[in-house]
Amino acid sequence: MDLTAVLLRVAAARPRVLLVTTPGGTSVRLAAEGELRMRDWPLVSTPAGADLMVVAGPGCPRLQSALERLWQDMPAPRVCVRATAADDVSSILDAACARLSSPGRQRTEARRTADEFRHHEPGRPGGTGAEGGQDAETDHEADHGEPGDGDHGGHRESDAEGGHPGGEREGDDANREGRDDHAGHEVPHGKPEHGGKRPTDQGSPDEHESHGGGHGNEDMEMPGGFPMAERGEDRDGLTLDRLHVPLGPFLADWPAGLTIRTVLQGDVIQQADLDEPPADRSADPFWARPWLRAAAGEPVTRGEAARRRAAAHLDSLARLLSVAGWPAEAVTARRLRDDLLTEAPVSMVLPRVERHARRVGRSRTLYWLTRGVGPLSAADARAAGVSGPAARAGGDVPARYRQWLSDVMHDVRQLDDTAPLDPVAQESPRGRWDAERPPSAALTGVLCGLLVGAELGAARLVVASLDPDPDELAVRPAEVARG
Repeated sequence: MDLTAVLLRVAAARPRVLLVTTPGGTSVRLAAEGELRMRDWPLVSTPAGADLMVVAGPGCPRLQSALERLWQDMPAPRVCVRATAADDVSSILDAACARLSSPGRQRTEARRTADEFRHHEPGRPGGTGAEGGQDAETDHEADHGEPGDGDHGGHRESDAEGGHPGGEREGDDANREGRDDHAGHEVPHGKPEHGGKRPTDQGSPDEHESHGGGHGNEDMEMPGGFPMAERGEDRDGLTLDRLHVPLGPFLADWPAGLTIRTVLQGDVIQQADLDEPPADRSADPFWARPWLRAAAGEPVTRGEAARRRAAAHLDSLARLLSVAGWPAEAVTARRLRDDLLTEAPVSMVLPRVERHARRVGRSRTLYWLTRGVGPLSAADARAAGVSGPAARAGGDVPARYRQWLSDVMHDVRQLDDTAPLDPVAQESPRGRWDAERPPSAALTGVLCGLLVGAELGAARLVVASLDPDPDELAVRPAEVARG
C-alpha cells in the first residue's frame, strides 16, 4: 500500500483553503466563498495551516512578491490555483483537488506552479516559487457565541499584530505576526524600512535604500534578519523604539490590495501613510456597478441598486464582525449577502435581516469591544468630503455598524422598487457616486488620520468600519461608459 497516496487522497477530500483576494477580484471572492461553503471545505487563516491556496482575481505584478512569500510559507503537500472569473471557480477547485491527491504531481508542484504564474503574470519580476507572499486570513465559517470568543478577536488580541515592543520586523516576521492573529502585513522582499525611508516597491534588496535611523548601523541586521529599531520621542516625551510596520496588502477582512505603512512606538501608531493602490489591472468596482451603468445611460432600477447596496453593507459588516471576533454572525451576514446577490425575494430575506440586525445591534459585548474606536464626527466627515453611512453615522465604530444595519433593513424593503436609479441622488454603498472622486477616495483620505494615536489592535476595527473599496480608486471617467 502506498501510504503517501492514501494520505494525499484523505487530505484532498476536504482540503484546508487559504483564500487570497487580489484587486479587482471581489466577484470571484464572493463566488469562491459560496462554493467553499457548499463543499464544506474549511477556510484557514495562515499559510502554515493550508493545503490549498486559492487566489481570487486577476494578476497584479506589483503584488506578486507578496503572493510568492505566502506560497513559500505553505507546507507540503500544497497546491495553488488562481480563479479570474466567478464561473470558473468550481472547475478550478475540482482540478486543484485532483492535483493535491496525486503524489506524482506533488513532486513537481512547486516548479509547475511557478511556470503557471509566470504565464499569468508576464510582466512580473523574476523570482522563485509560486504564489506566496504574506499572511492572509479568511472568514471562519464555524464558531459560536459573542464577539471575543473566537481565536481572532477584536482589538485586544490584535495587539499581537506585530507592533508591540520586541523588534518584530516587516518581512519574515510580519508573516509570523499574521499566524498569531489578523496581522497579515505586507511582506516586501529585501530589507525592512527604517528612519523614515521606505522602499518604493517590493523589488529585490538591491532596489531598496539603505537604512537611516540614528543608531549608526544603517546596514546592520540582527541574526535571522531582525532589524535594529530606531529610537525617537513619543507624544509623552519618552524615548521608545520606532518600528515601521506595513498593514496589508493581503489580509483577511481587509480591502484587497490596500497597504498602510505605520510607524509604531510601543503599540501606538504614531504615523500612518497610505500606499497608492495597484493600478496595473482593469478597474472593477463590483459594488458600484449599478451606479456606473446608470451613469452610462443604462436602465437601472432603484430596487436593483438597493439590493447591491444592502449586499455591500452586509459584506462590510461581515468583515467587521470577523475582526471583532464574532465569526458566527459574520457567517450569517455573508449568507444574507449571498441571498441578496442571487435575487432572493423580500419575503425570504427581510425577517432574517431584522433578526440579524437585532442580535448585532443590541450586543453589549460588541459595543464594549468597539466603543470609542475611530471617532469621526459628522462635521469632520462632511469637511473631508465623506458621504454615505460613515458621514450619517457621525461617531465611532459602533455608530457606523449600526448605521449599516439600519441602511440594510431600509434597502431590503425597497427591493421591488421599479423606479429608475438616479446615480447622483441615490448613494452608492460608500457614498455619493462621482467618477472624478469616488466615495472611497474620501474614506481613504480620513483613514490615516483616524489611525494616528490609536493602538495597533484597534487599527483593524477602524479600517473595517470604514471599509473603503480600492477598486473604486482605479475608476477613471473614461471607464464609466464601459460600466
